[in-house]
Amino acid sequence: MKRWLKISLSVLVGTLLLAFGALLWKTHTEAHNLINAPIITRDLPDKTPAEYNLPFEDVTVTNPDGQKLVGWFIPSQNGAVIIMQHGYKSTRSELLNEAEMMYRHGYGVLLSTVRAHDYSEGQLITFGMYEVDDMEAWYQYLLTRNDIDPEKIGIIGNSYGGMLAIQFAAQNKNIKALVANSAFSSLNDTVATSVQHFTGLPEFPFVPLIAFWAERETGFKKEDIDATKWIADISPRPVFLMQGGADTVISVTSGQRLYDAAGEPKELWFEPALGHVEFDTERAAEYETRVVAFFDQYLLGK
Repeated sequence: MKRWLKISLSVLVGTLLLAFGALLWKTHTEAHNLINAPIITRDLPDKTPAEYNLPFEDVTVTNPDGQKLVGWFIPSQNGAVIIMQHGYKSTRSELLNEAEMMYRHGYGVLLSTVRAHDYSEGQLITFGMYEVDDMEAWYQYLLTRNDIDPEKIGIIGNSYGGMLAIQFAAQNKNIKALVANSAFSSLNDTVATSVQHFTGLPEFPFVPLIAFWAERETGFKKEDIDATKWIADISPRPVFLMQGGADTVISVTSGQRLYDAAGEPKELWFEPALGHVEFDTERAAEYETRVVAFFDQYLLGK
């Protein structure tokens, strides 16, 4: 009997160790995949501004780490320009619909990319720790152009790009107005929702371990990525936030958390029935009216 118990206990311990080892391997692999984007795995642009009948230039900048970043510039007719920043593992073509809309109203558009996305160089995604330097490189590019007014620069960001836009505008006082569509408020707030969306794995026990491995590989803590700590620094420049109540990519509390943390002037457009970054497609007419009016007021003084 004792011998049988010893064998059973050994089998149980061995099984548990194998299961734990498999859990560590799985979560480490998922974390690595979430924060790394070699170009052979990426989504790449499926359209260009030409397909929207927009005049444009292919433009590039080099970030402080020596990585080449790609973008499109659409000329301004009124001296104002809007930087448009795509979301997580997306491309600049994501915002072509918004670019065409703003161009019709006289605005120039810079469709920017950050490292490890689109055709830009780099592989590691750090959720703003280093990507903010990429945004600064694009801003410096705009200052080299003589066809825009440096006092009339706004920014639109989608999702992860919205968080980057908040972080960058908080640091750069020359960004005069910001629109963030479905931006996550912080990694702590959204990590469970986002990891489940992108991996299909349940929160426990996977999400804490995936976050642990991601922190080890990138060198930052989840607490470091928190747009609620940055957004107040944008005031008195205006922010316009959008959040859908049916969002399954980020926490649905993100918009309210950001709004509560922001200074004036601020606006939150919450739509209970909308999913992630659906405002420009599911509420296209209202989106155009409200976004254009926002930039007209704060960039053009209309």
